[in-house]
Amino acid sequence: MTTVEMGRAAPSRPRTARRSPAGPVLAVLWAGAAGVVALWWTGTGSVVGTAGWLTGAGRIAGLLCGYACAVLVGLMARVPLLEVRIGSDRVARWHAMAGRYTICLLLAHVGFILAGYAAQDRASLWHETVTVVLDYPDMLKATAGTVILLAVGITSARAARRRTSYEFWYYVHLLTYAAVFLAFFHQLTLGDQFNGRPVATALWYALYLGVAALVVRFRLLAPVRLNRRHRLRVDSVHQEAPGVYSVVVRGRHLDELGARPGQFFRWRFLGEGMGWTSTPYSLSAPPRPDLLRITVKALGDHSAAVPLLRPGTRVWAEGPYGSLTADRATSHRSLLIAAGVGITPLRALFETLPGEVTLLYRARGAEDLALGGELEAIARWRGARVLYALNGPHGQRPNITAESLRSTFPDLAGHDVYICGPHGFAQDVYRALRAARVPDRRIHHESFEL
Repeated sequence: MTTVEMGRAAPSRPRTARRSPAGPVLAVLWAGAAGVVALWWTGTGSVVGTAGWLTGAGRIAGLLCGYACAVLVGLMARVPLLEVRIGSDRVARWHAMAGRYTICLLLAHVGFILAGYAAQDRASLWHETVTVVLDYPDMLKATAGTVILLAVGITSARAARRRTSYEFWYYVHLLTYAAVFLAFFHQLTLGDQFNGRPVATALWYALYLGVAALVVRFRLLAPVRLNRRHRLRVDSVHQEAPGVYSVVVRGRHLDELGARPGQFFRWRFLGEGMGWTSTPYSLSAPPRPDLLRITVKALGDHSAAVPLLRPGTRVWAEGPYGSLTADRATSHRSLLIAAGVGITPLRALFETLPGEVTLLYRARGAEDLALGGELEAIARWRGARVLYALNGPHGQRPNITAESLRSTFPDLAGHDVYICGPHGFAQDVYRALRAARVPDRRIHHESFEL
C-alpha cells in the first residue's frame, strides 16, 4: 500500500495538548494501598511477643500483596483510559513495578507468617509449612497460586526475558489470572481482618469483582465486538526492506475504530500458526475507512512468519492503543527521530502532524531504510524535511548527541520531539535531548519492550 494508494491524509489541526490522568490514577492506587494498611490497623488487636510481631508482619504483607494482585490484573485489562490517555508503555512500566512489589510482598507474607506460626506452635519451620499447606482451608489452592506467581515473576525478570521468546513469556504471563483466582479464597477464610467484618469482606469482593469486570469488558467483549463488526482480513503483503514487510489489512467501517496515526493494535493472524499470540504492531500509514497497514521486522517467531501470510487470512485485532499521537503536541514545530522499524508510527505521524515537521531516520545503510520512498514523497508534498543518519562506509555509527542536534536544529528546545526505536537507542536520544535543554514535556516516546 504505497503513499499514492493510501491517499494523502491532510495534516491534523493543532490541538491543545491534553493533560495526562497519570497523576490522579496513581493517587487512587496509593490511596487504595493506604486503605489496606488502615484495614490491617483497625482489624489487629495488641501485638505481643516475637510470634505476634512475625504474624502481624506476615498479615499486612499478605493484605498488601492481595491488593497488589488486583492492581496487577487491572493494569493488564487494557482499559482505554490507561492505554490511550496515559500510554501503553507507561502502563507497562507500572505493571512491571507492581509485579516486583507483588513478588516481594508475597515472599514476605509467606516467610513471616510461617515463621510466626512456627514460633507460636514451638515447631520447626518445615513442620509448620507442611501443616499449613495440607491442613488449613484453601491453602492447597493458595500454594498453587503462589508457585504460579513466582514462576511469572522469574520469567519476567530482565535476565530471563533475554533468554526466552516473546511467545513463551506471553503464555506464562497469562497464568497470572489463574494464580490470582487460586490465591483469592484463602485471604477471606484465613484473614483475621475479614472474619466477622462484613463491610471489609464486601469491599474486598468489590475490588476483585470490579477488576474482573474490567478484564471481561476490555479483554474479551470489546475485541469480540470489534472483530465481528469489522471483519478484518489480510489484503496483501509487501517487502519494504531486507527482513521488513508491510501487511495491508482490509475491513469494514474501520473509521469507526477511531484509530489515529501513531497508535498500534495487538494482532493475531489466524493462519500459519500465528493465531495463538497477540503481538503489538503500530500503524505505518494513516488509517482509511477500509484499510489499515502495519510494517513488521522479523525479530521473533511471530514477526518472522509475517511474509508467509496469504491474502484472505483472517485477522483478530485489539485496539487502538497508545498515546504517541498529535494530542501530545505543544508546539507548531515537530522533530521525529526514528531508528529501525521504529519508523512505522512516525511515518504515519510524518504525514499528518500539523505545522513544521522534520524526520531524522537512523539506519545501518540505505538498503535498510524501510518506507524511504514514501517518506521522500510525503516530504515533497508537504514541504517537510527528511534527514538520514547512516553508518559510514566502514560501519562507523553516527552519533546523535546534544551538540549535533543543536547544530542541526538551533531552535531545538522549541520543538516537540517524537522518538521511536529500540530501547537503548530511545534512551540515548532522550538523554541527548535533555542535555540539549529540550523540556521533558516536549519529548514524546513509547517503547513496546516487554
